[in-house]
Amino acid sequence: MAWSILFVAGLLEITWAIGLKYTEGFTRLVPSVITLAAMAGSVILLGLALKSLPVGTAYAVWTGIGAVGTATLGIYLFGEPATALRLASIGLIVAGIAGLKLVT
Repeated sequence: MAWSILFVAGLLEITWAIGLKYTEGFTRLVPSVITLAAMAGSVILLGLALKSLPVGTAYAVWTGIGAVGTATLGIYLFGEPATALRLASIGLIVAGIAGLKLVT
């Protein structure tokens, strides 16, 4: 169950990271509210997952999910470059997340 909670926390991290772009410096109300709610939800769920997962593993997986999702959506939504090195780096983060999951 802790891994599922951590996964949702990671998805919320992606939501708030992408949401920051849409808030336009917190000048738009609806995106700002959604972003702040996602921030709070992400940290709360991370805290719940930490009840039974090692802090180093959980934090690394949480930030990894956020980094991979945000980088991928940056490419898709905002036309950020999808160079081979960038995609390979994202793949390395995914491999790291999988490795941490396997050893925990």
